[in-house]
Amino acid sequence: MRSLLALVSCASIIAASSAVAETRVFIIANQADGYGVDQCLAKGEKCGAQVARTYCQSRDFAQASAYRRVDPDEITGSVPKTGANCSHGHCDEYVAITCQR
Repeated sequence: MRSLLALVSCASIIAASSAVAETRVFIIANQADGYGVDQCLAKGEKCGAQVARTYCQSRDFAQASAYRRVDPDEITGSVPKTGANCSHGHCDEYVAITCQR
């Protein structure tokens, strides 16, 4: 009886651990490319879905579950506030892409 209980416990632990997908959020600079891809990502529009998925796949993740614009204040750590990431008049703009395995 104890071995059956132990087997059931192990099986449930294995099933629970495999059901949890690994998720990671990547914060990238939102740089204008002239094609509007940056706005698709920043606004969470459907046109950014392929770009987000490709970004995730390039980092060995299966899919992108979300993508959106992020304020620099939401990011913990060191993020330049002026100058360094300014291009084409877009300063301090970042995009978060959530990837899942």
